[in-house]
Amino acid sequence: MSDHALVIGGTRFIGRHTVSELLDAGYEVTIFNRGTHGNPFDDTDAVAHVAGDRTNESDLRRASLRIDPDVIIDCIAYKPRDVHAATEIFNDVDAYVYVSSGAAYGEERIPKREDETPLQSCSVEEATDDTDSSYGPRKAEGDRAVFAAADRGVNAMAVRPPIVYGPHDYTERFAYWVDRVDTCDRIIVPGDGSDLWHLAYVNDVAHALRLVAERGTAGEAYNVGDGHAPVLREWIDLIAAGCDTDVEPVFASDRELGTVGLSTDAFPLYRGYPHLLETAKLRELGWEPTPHERTVPETVAEHRRSDRTGREHGPEREVETRLIGVLETIA
Repeated sequence: MSDHALVIGGTRFIGRHTVSELLDAGYEVTIFNRGTHGNPFDDTDAVAHVAGDRTNESDLRRASLRIDPDVIIDCIAYKPRDVHAATEIFNDVDAYVYVSSGAAYGEERIPKREDETPLQSCSVEEATDDTDSSYGPRKAEGDRAVFAAADRGVNAMAVRPPIVYGPHDYTERFAYWVDRVDTCDRIIVPGDGSDLWHLAYVNDVAHALRLVAERGTAGEAYNVGDGHAPVLREWIDLIAAGCDTDVEPVFASDRELGTVGLSTDAFPLYRGYPHLLETAKLRELGWEPTPHERTVPETVAEHRRSDRTGREHGPEREVETRLIGVLETIA
């Protein structure tokens, strides 16, 4: 009989790919969510669905009575109490894996290592907050909830991805750059294009979640990220190759961006200090990242089929065009 995996979430992005990863590995899969988003697995009997709100402990307990999963992959635990509840309700599963984040780290180190780099602190107010500023602290406190569960005998583990990209990415941060490269001849790139923000391909994250569930150690966290961490101007080249097009990057300093009311922070995937995760610990479990020669074309192909542009996550094209004109005048 196949192992049964319960994916909390499971229909949008990381969860969607995780369900496919588990199915390909021979698992029986059930997804648990409110059903407010379209279910890409509606047309198959291979994936069962239990409706409920994961923030409601009663819903989660009812789900635990309906199914008896071997593995829990928790994709939508955004507050520490979510992790505490899940690890208490499903305390006897073979594996509970929490999707944490590279944002959980509390110090700028290059690279950030699971067992060395301190985590963010999390106040009582932050633990129940819903704003972006508390995201990292909440994820860090979720990690500590995993560690506490492991101390109680729960086989609980965490996986920490940085920003994730790939097909069906509803966050659209990577989509902004795909759209610009795919539709424009010249684009503004903040700074000199050398900023580094380690990313992770969504299928690699899904594979990491399964491997950690099968081979990970209770109470441990595992970073996941691309094998090579391109700087932004390299991403532009990779995307151009994936789009089979040419694009001219026009680099602009903060001072130059300021002439049209912009700053480097106005652009997605810009980061003043490098964000790089060490992934050796995950590799020891047998995980390997997918080359960019595959990840970027696959991302571009799905992007073109979708109606996502990512334009709301960066400067308006009219402002960008105006800045290019200003820089041409200066030159």
